[in-house]
Amino acid sequence: MQAPTAIDLKKDKGLTIRWEDGTTSYYPIGYLRRHSPSADMRQLRTEMAQNPLTVLPATRSSGPLTAASAELVGNYAIRIVFSDGHSSGIFSWAYLRSIDPDRPPAPGV
Repeated sequence: MQAPTAIDLKKDKGLTIRWEDGTTSYYPIGYLRRHSPSADMRQLRTEMAQNPLTVLPATRSSGPLTAASAELVGNYAIRIVFSDGHSSGIFSWAYLRSIDPDRPPAPGV
């Protein structure tokens, strides 16, 4: 597993991670929210893949989506609390590598 050597969260823009292998990944805030590994978001992504007319849940945010806060979870993940109240996703380093917007998706993801 690749671990980050640097993490930079711009709450209104996105998360930048520099990995041990020297590569850098950038994840916009909206992208992270849509790809949250929480059970409810995994279910919603499955439903949307099966039915593109799936109704999206209402949000509790009146302004643009931001990261309200973030915290490291052990030495393997980061938890991001979004301005719409979503906070149940724990983004492991392996998961973040697998959803890197600039890399082709791994098989089965």
